Amino acid sequence: MQKRTIPPRNRNLERGGHVHSPTCGCSSCEIAGCNCVDCKCSMEIRDLSVRKKDGFILEHIHLKVTHGEIMAIIGRNGAGKSTLLKAILGRIPYTGTISYTNHRGEPILKPKIGYVPQNLVFDRTSPMTAADMLCANFSRFPVWLGHKRNAIEKAEVLLKRVGASADLLKKRLGDLSGGELQRVLLAFALEPLPDLLLLDEPVSAMDRQGTEVFYDLVSSLRRQYHMPVLLVSHDLAHVEQFATRAALLDKTVLLEGEAGQVMASRLVEETFGLPGRKGGVK
Repeated sequence: MQKRTIPPRNRNLERGGHVHSPTCGCSSCEIAGCNCVDCKCSMEIRDLSVRKKDGFILEHIHLKVTHGEIMAIIGRNGAGKSTLLKAILGRIPYTGTISYTNHRGEPILKPKIGYVPQNLVFDRTSPMTAADMLCANFSRFPVWLGHKRNAIEKAEVLLKRVGASADLLKKRLGDLSGGELQRVLLAFALEPLPDLLLLDEPVSAMDRQGTEVFYDLVSSLRRQYHMPVLLVSHDLAHVEQFATRAALLDKTVLLEGEAGQVMASRLVEETFGLPGRKGGVK
């Protein structure tokens, strides 16, 4: 099936859009008041394919995620969503190219990528604490010898950035709730501040209230740091609410465009068995 792209509407007054300032050097920035000096990067995927012995898992993927954008990747189970993230992270071989550029169009050769997985596989009886995990990310000091004061202070700042209490530092990872663990993982992914943030079903272990808080937090980070966010999610209601753009994936990109319009499309209705809504792409 040929990929469809939904043309964007004028959304300068919606989703934080703005009319570009004279100093803005890009054509796609959506951050209110942004002059692009602090913008992170944009990522472009060209003709990406992943193949295994029995055939293609992903085939001819073309996708661009610009700075200050939350791009949601949706699709049925087995559509290749997590495989796409693994390719971006360099964990599996692929053909095609993935390139990164700053707001001037200059290449970023070694982008920093933050990653929050759906779940963290670890020994829940381990004595490792949240402080151990966060301090190990930016300190060469062995965690079993304790933590220097400046490292603890930096970890506290990271937790505050993601709306979490510093009290979590004393907790063992195995004692954290699903929401607390995801916040610690998000804090971990934000140090150093990434050029691109990848979220793979990040709220699967959270209740509804925790889910709302997490997505509000990600939206806030997007506005504050202008980083592009690539979100894999089955939660279609929250995709429509929080994403700026969306792409329907089934081994290739079937449909891409503004989140609300993609969610109202017939293709999404057929994929997820949802009732169609007026205004969608047919």
